Amino acid sequence: MIKRGIGLGCSWYGTGYGNGFPDVSSAFVEIHDDGSATVLTGAVDVGQGSNSIFAQIVAEELGLESKDICVYSGDTDATPDSGTTAATRQTYNTGNAVLKAVRQAKSSLLDYAAHEFSCPTSEGIELKDGYIGVKGDPSRYMPLADMVFQARLRGKRFISAESSTACSTPVDPETGQGAPYWPYSFGCQSAEVEVNTETGMVRVLKVVAVHDVGKALNPTQIEGQIAGGVTQGIGFALLEELELNDGKINNPALSSYLIPTALDVPIIEALFVEDAECTGPFGAKGLGEPAMLPTVAAIINAIDDAVGVRITSLPATPEKILQALAEKKEGVG
Repeated sequence: MIKRGIGLGCSWYGTGYGNGFPDVSSAFVEIHDDGSATVLTGAVDVGQGSNSIFAQIVAEELGLESKDICVYSGDTDATPDSGTTAATRQTYNTGNAVLKAVRQAKSSLLDYAAHEFSCPTSEGIELKDGYIGVKGDPSRYMPLADMVFQARLRGKRFISAESSTACSTPVDPETGQGAPYWPYSFGCQSAEVEVNTETGMVRVLKVVAVHDVGKALNPTQIEGQIAGGVTQGIGFALLEELELNDGKINNPALSSYLIPTALDVPIIEALFVEDAECTGPFGAKGLGEPAMLPTVAAIINAIDDAVGVRITSLPATPEKILQALAEKKEGVG
């Protein structure tokens, strides 16, 4: 018999290393005389899209397009240390370092432009659509590339290096008070499942995932991150089981260590709440692990709703579900 159930899972997740550990990222930025800019950062983009975010941050600040920004990342010979691609930290931590670096280079550029345009202060200078000039005076505008090229001929370069450290403090062991992480990401997901009571097989039909992302710098990437996290969560909940024997892995191949395939991915409705984080780059927060965490609880709760058994060890394999159903029928537990 096929039975359906719906479950809910909620999570909160602290970004970065936490508990007072220095969580530092660094970045270099240079504005070139062809109107482009380069970012150097040690952050490794493993598919989550951090390079795209860094390019967007620099482009937004300089009035350029993302295609005008070249990001070099993860080269230990040439790029500054930006910490690990883990703990949902790269958009927030390294994004802040990139933003600080580009603003430093931009400040030097604006000061130079103010002098060239005979503008009283750099506050009267703006960057827009690849041009630089005096606010409100179209007659005093020129291509950014021309301005930087002139500066280069005079020995002026617009290059900067900056670091950003996440703000966390250790928890007081006596009182339990402190700020072990900053910031926190929040999420809530619902899952609809089908459970076959004869085979114990679980099929996830639909997941609705809602996450607080601070400010959505790239909505398409956020949807992809949520879809990827939900898929990983399905594997965590139903399939992935590491078999160890005397410290050796018995199932080191994908033929025996099962992960979700495209056929296992349900309908995923990805939604996000924008509540800008004042300490993040343009208000952004991370969405790495948070996209995966509620999925497990939602699926386990949905199984319980469908057939009335509580699975307390992961993954929720057909064998475990059938055993739980048998014990329920016999009145055990």
